[in-house]
Amino acid sequence: MIASAGSRFVIVKVKSRGKQKMAERTLPKRLYKYRSFSNLTLGMLVEDTVYFADPSTFNDPLDTKPALDTDISAEALEAILSQMIEARTQAEMSAAAKTIRYRGPKTLDHIARQSRRAAERLLADIRYNATNPDYKMDDPERFLFGQYVQEELLRRYDKGVFSLAERANCPLMWSHYGDQHRGLCLGYSVPDAATGDIQKIRYGGGRLVQASDVAAMLTGDVEARHRVDEAVLLKKAKPWAYEREWRLIGPRGEQNSPLELEEVVFGMRCPSAVIYGVVQALAKRDLPVRFFEIREQWGRFLLVKRTVDTDELHASLPRRNRSFDHMFDDLTDIKPPSAQAGDRAAH
Repeated sequence: MIASAGSRFVIVKVKSRGKQKMAERTLPKRLYKYRSFSNLTLGMLVEDTVYFADPSTFNDPLDTKPALDTDISAEALEAILSQMIEARTQAEMSAAAKTIRYRGPKTLDHIARQSRRAAERLLADIRYNATNPDYKMDDPERFLFGQYVQEELLRRYDKGVFSLAERANCPLMWSHYGDQHRGLCLGYSVPDAATGDIQKIRYGGGRLVQASDVAAMLTGDVEARHRVDEAVLLKKAKPWAYEREWRLIGPRGEQNSPLELEEVVFGMRCPSAVIYGVVQALAKRDLPVRFFEIREQWGRFLLVKRTVDTDELHASLPRRNRSFDHMFDDLTDIKPPSAQAGDRAAH
């Protein structure tokens, strides 16, 4: 790993044909998560957790949904599909057997036989369906095998995604993900142990994944696996480029954070009570967090970060509405407003 001002260069080594190829990507010093304020957000802050989302819930329906380019024969596609079906069925049956505590060679043999039969049944159904005269393409069998391989490929990707951005001062990100500036933005640094799980999104181009790469991936080809992973998880349409997104990949759902929370940035419309509450919630954290708020750059359509004046915040909050009432107790010659209103009503 090579350090540079404001960023790090992460070197990924890949063995290929006896040689090592070096893939270089610049990891920013800090990455940001835009959030609306909610109980979930407060829990993330106080308990130091992150939420790995199911990609099927993303706002772009084409995200993590590549199309398979059937650049190999129907026979090769059939072989890939058979291997994928067997592997999935075997994994599902093994998990079920473990739950009910079935073990031993007989159980393993049974699982292997059932997995082969499941693949054979599906392949037979596809070959039969391919004879349907309603299919007008040149090679219906190749088309159908390709569709099923694509479906099985996406089922293999059961990880979750924690999306981050390079900037805390992007107007569009605040509008789209920061509750129109009523929310906040969490700034994380990436410890060395987490660098292998975080990847940069590429924008533009097509969303095809080559069937030949899938076949090579199943034989253990590391480079092919990287290409397939990128096509499935790390490509988006060019209009999304303003996000400058990086993705942390991990088990779906709420998990302990592998990142280091260092900043909280509040939007321009974030209520003072929310700012105060977050500052108080993190006051005793063993590694202090810095607090910022977004401000406009005068005369320009730009946003800047400014340090939150916590002394001023604590001087004004929490507030008690009746705290000044006792100061008027000795003014006996002046009636309170409520009494004056009653006198007027009597007249």
